[in-house]
Amino acid sequence: MKCRTCRGPAIIDLKAHNANFCAEHFLAFCREQVARAIKKHRMLGPDERVLVAVSGGKDSLAVWDILLELGYQADGFVIGLGIGEYSETSTGYARAFASERGLTLHETSLRDDHGFDVPTAAEVTRRVPCSACGLSKRHLFDKAAIDGGYDAVATGHNLDDEAAVLFGNTLRWNTEYLGRQRPVLPARDGFPRKIKPLVRLGEREMAAYCVIRGIDYIVEECPMAAGNKHLRYKEALNAIEAESPGSKHAFYHEFLSKAADRFADDAAGAIADGTSELGTCTRCGSPSSNEVCAFCLLVERTADAVPVTLGERRGARR
Repeated sequence: MKCRTCRGPAIIDLKAHNANFCAEHFLAFCREQVARAIKKHRMLGPDERVLVAVSGGKDSLAVWDILLELGYQADGFVIGLGIGEYSETSTGYARAFASERGLTLHETSLRDDHGFDVPTAAEVTRRVPCSACGLSKRHLFDKAAIDGGYDAVATGHNLDDEAAVLFGNTLRWNTEYLGRQRPVLPARDGFPRKIKPLVRLGEREMAAYCVIRGIDYIVEECPMAAGNKHLRYKEALNAIEAESPGSKHAFYHEFLSKAADRFADDAAGAIADGTSELGTCTRCGSPSSNEVCAFCLLVERTADAVPVTLGERRGARR
């Protein structure tokens, strides 16, 4: 197996691209794919500052590393979600990555700074943990970017993630979400621009990138994600990809070029309906269509709750 670029020994085969690469040229390939995504979708300007939403996993650490390699001004932001040892370990990887490279990593803790954590919020609201987790991440990443004067928030969503979300939204014809499923969400009404630089690269590529670059990351999935439909959609698409390499790339990127615009009115209508009288939260100052934003309401609901651990949650698997 020879590298497509230099004809030396290859270390990885990418069937979707009908190519093999040595370590050096695989890293160059990953950087090129991110640079192409940034240019094609106009994610970032050369002098703009970007805040990377860091989790301690391979994707967020890889995208941070690649953005820096491409010359962008990128800092990190990590949230302690309070999901037991998993959160402590993942935050530790983020800290180690930043410390070893002399990078700026901003931190916040749901429990220490806001009085609750994801397991407790899930118990209080009687909703799936991903609901409180997603709400908290969106609010805190947005606020950190605005308060810090960053031009954009970058997340580590990769091709596998986006294809799986697209699959789920297509199965249910969630046209509002189909209209918003793009690699860039423009800044609006006090919300920062959101970008997904890894949309041309999958999980396997990101894992290989981290190994070659010597980036340590948490391997385990979040223990509260068990049963998440997103994971089942990934499994289904992986089975298709194994039989027909390149299917995920074609599914997602052909959607962007041929179909996404067809749902733009649905997304725009939903935004207009939800933000026609957009003001600011009276408690935190964030954009909100109500007097108090959803995050501050969550803080209020969990204020007097007794913290719970994963095993104590009602209905938790044992």
